[in-house]
Amino acid sequence: MKRTIKKAVFIFAAVACTSMLSAQKIAHLSLDSLVSLMPETKTAKDVAQTYLKNLEAEVAKMSDEFQKKYSDYMAGGDGMSDLVKKTKEEELTQMQRRIEDFRSQAQQDYQKKYGELTAPIMDKAKKGIEIVAKEGGYKYVFDTSMGNVLYSEAAEDILAAVKKKLDGMPLANVPGAGAPVQKNPNPNGPQKTPPAPKK
Repeated sequence: MKRTIKKAVFIFAAVACTSMLSAQKIAHLSLDSLVSLMPETKTAKDVAQTYLKNLEAEVAKMSDEFQKKYSDYMAGGDGMSDLVKKTKEEELTQMQRRIEDFRSQAQQDYQKKYGELTAPIMDKAKKGIEIVAKEGGYKYVFDTSMGNVLYSEAAEDILAAVKKKLDGMPLANVPGAGAPVQKNPNPNGPQKTPPAPKK
């Protein structure tokens, strides 16, 4: 008798759980598309581009210095003693290594800087999603830009609703961009990520 009651309770709980899950509202949006529509994203990319140009200018300066020393070495090669020639060759090798090390470090530094610039933008976007999800009663919101959702039942795309919500929020404070302008300009559509320093 007790076993029958326990079995009935288990079946009832399972049915109730299934009903609750099926009743939960699900939504989706492309986080990449949302972020690209935010005006702060263009500001962050402009700041990142300036930072990248400064790094590239330093690489160019170091390369020019190397080329000058190499030209001097080649021009005076026959008149140099073995000791002077060896010393200059070692100097050139060290310079070349420093340039390569700087290029590698610059690429990592740029990626870190870009991450710092976009972090407050991502935080604002996620906050907007959270607000819209709570207001709409959505239990789950999937990010379709990640490509991880292989199948889902009919769900609502809340990108427009979140974008509208974000338009009414203060602009995210992008580091190095100065005080944010409180009026959102019209977005120019998706922006491409600036390229990393050339090797």
